[in-house]
Amino acid sequence: MALKTLQRSLAEPNCRIYFGGSLLAWTGMWMQRVAIGWMAWELTESTFWIGLIAFADLVPAIIVSPLAGAIADRADRLRLTVGAQLATIAQAMILAILAAAHVLTIHVLVFLALVQGITGAFAQPARQSMVPALVPRELLPSAVALNSLTFNLARVLGPGIAGPLIVAIGPIPTVIANALASTIATATMLLLQLDPAERTGHAPTRSLWAETLEGFTYAARHPGIGPLFLYAALLGVLVRPFQELLPAYADQVFGRGADGLAWLTGTVGLGALVMGLAVAGQSRVAGLSRRAVTSGAAMTLATLAFAVTTNFALGLLACFAAGAAMTVHGISAQTLAQFGSESHVRGRMMALWGLIVRACPALGAVLLGTIAEWTGLSLPTAAFCVIALGVVAWGFSRVRRMQAALEKDR
Repeated sequence: MALKTLQRSLAEPNCRIYFGGSLLAWTGMWMQRVAIGWMAWELTESTFWIGLIAFADLVPAIIVSPLAGAIADRADRLRLTVGAQLATIAQAMILAILAAAHVLTIHVLVFLALVQGITGAFAQPARQSMVPALVPRELLPSAVALNSLTFNLARVLGPGIAGPLIVAIGPIPTVIANALASTIATATMLLLQLDPAERTGHAPTRSLWAETLEGFTYAARHPGIGPLFLYAALLGVLVRPFQELLPAYADQVFGRGADGLAWLTGTVGLGALVMGLAVAGQSRVAGLSRRAVTSGAAMTLATLAFAVTTNFALGLLACFAAGAAMTVHGISAQTLAQFGSESHVRGRMMALWGLIVRACPALGAVLLGTIAEWTGLSLPTAAFCVIALGVVAWGFSRVRRMQAALEKDR
C-alpha cells in the first residue's frame, strides 16, 4: 500500500522533476562537504581544523537561515532556488580550480565552506516550501515524506558516494561532481509548472525582521514542533557530529586513511539507503512522533558503539546502524514539521529545520574536534552520547504531546 502511494506521487510530472533535481543537488552538496573535510585533513592533519570547516556552516545557518526562510515565505521560491544554486556552482568551480592549481590554503578553504553554507541556507527553505504545489492535496503526506526521504538520504548518501570517489580519483573531481549535479538540478527546476499561489509566498505584512522573529516564536510556542525541533537539535550537537569527523576516525583511530574513510562513509550511506527505502512510502503521519524519538535513541546507541570500538568491522556495523537510524529520524521529524506547520510559515519552519540539521552537527564537530586535540576522538564522542541518553529520555516523555499536536489530519 505504501509503495502504491509513493508511485501515485511520482506519477505527477512535477514530482519526478522536483525530486530528481533535489536528490542531485543535495547529494552533490554533501559530497562536497566530505571532500572539503578531507582537503582540510590533508592540509593540516588537525581535528580542530576539520571541526572548524564544519563550523563554517554554523554561521550562515544561525544568521542567514531564519532570514532566508522569511524571504522564501514572501518571494518567488523558484527564482530564489535557482539563484542560490547558481552561486553553489560558482563556489564549487572556484574551489576545484584553486585546489588543482595547488594554491588552496586552509583559510581559503574555511571561507569557501562558509560560502557553501550561505548558498545552502537560501536554497533549502525556498526549495522545500514548494512541495505542496507538486501534488493534489490528498497526496500531500506522501509528497512530504518523499521530500524528507530525498533530503535525508542525500545527507548520508552524499558522504557514502564521496568516500570511494576520493579514494579512486581524489577530492577535486568530487567537488566538480557537485558542480555538475547542481547544474543539472538547476536546469530541471525551470521545467516545473507550479501554481503561482504556491510558487510565490504571501505579500509582506510587516518588516522582514519581524517575520523572521515570527518564525522562531511560532516554532517555540507550537506544542509539537517546539519539542520535536529541540530534541533534534540536541541530538544534532551531541550525536550527529561523528560523521563530520570520519576523516580523522579513519586515519587516527582505525589507521586506514582514505580507504578507511571510503568504507566508513559508504557504510553510513548504505544504512541510510536500506532504511530510507523501507520507510519511503509513508502516507500517514500517525506514529511518526514515536518513530522520531525512537530512531534518535537508536542513533545515539549506534554512535556510542562506534566511539568505544577500535575494531574496524564493528565500527562499520555501528556506522550502518547509525546511518539507518539517522535517516528514519530525519524523515520522521521533517515530515511532521512540514505537514504540521501552517502554509504561511512553512518556509520559515523548513529554514529552522535546515538550521538544525546543518548548524547543530557543525557546532558539535567544533566542540568534539577541539576536545579531541587533547584527549583523542573516542572519549569525548562517547561522553557526548552518554549525555544524549538523557535527551532521549526527555524525548520519550514528550511523545504524547507531539502526537496530539502533529499527527492530526489537517
